[in-house]
Amino acid sequence: MSQSLLMPKATAVWLVDNTALSFEQIAAFCTLHPLEVQGIADGDVAGGIMGVNPVQNGQLSREEIEKAEADPNYRMKLSEPKVRVAVAKRKGPRYTPISRRNERPNAIKWLVRNHPELKDAQIMRLVGTTKSTIDSVRDNTHWNSANLTPMDPVTLGLCSQIDLDLEVKRASKDAPAPAEFNEGTTLLTAEEALARAGGRSHADTEAGFEPEGTGRPHAADDEPDAESVFASLKSLKPDHADE
Repeated sequence: MSQSLLMPKATAVWLVDNTALSFEQIAAFCTLHPLEVQGIADGDVAGGIMGVNPVQNGQLSREEIEKAEADPNYRMKLSEPKVRVAVAKRKGPRYTPISRRNERPNAIKWLVRNHPELKDAQIMRLVGTTKSTIDSVRDNTHWNSANLTPMDPVTLGLCSQIDLDLEVKRASKDAPAPAEFNEGTTLLTAEEALARAGGRSHADTEAGFEPEGTGRPHAADDEPDAESVFASLKSLKPDHADE
């Protein structure tokens, strides 16, 4: 987090009254316009503001002031803070501006459709909603379900792309890994697959046997001769054909 000067106008008042710095140097340090600093020196600007000593509050060192007074082109730098204050982590649902709260069901519908791996708690953190609202959107029981349109929550300004990517990454880590093949599992060959589909074993296929009722001649049987064929046809003729 970048450091900024506390009470810049009050600091400029003190620097004008207690140092020999130029207006440009004071303006650069206090992030003010040089004409505004000149107005402070003339008493036209910040007439009722009491000066604040930046050396006393630890934002500027006496060495920096002396160096700037010796060189008009030198620009003073803020002193590093001696104590770092940790940024408080946000707890609870994200705050959503009133102007965008009506868009939350659309964002929920987009998240449920495009990222079904997200848990309800993650959607609540991203959009700042409640579990009952998520359930109603998912089950199409929301009071405005007919008019809901899936919309990216990042585009709506409800969350940042970094937050969304982080939650999706977390959800993908928690998802169960796909089942893997056992080490001893082998794939069947095309011949074995066809043999199993026809009810035959691999050994029967190699031996030339066929299952009964398939209508296909056995490979081990001999080819029928012509006499046996004619004899079979003759036996099929009706008796009155001989009369």
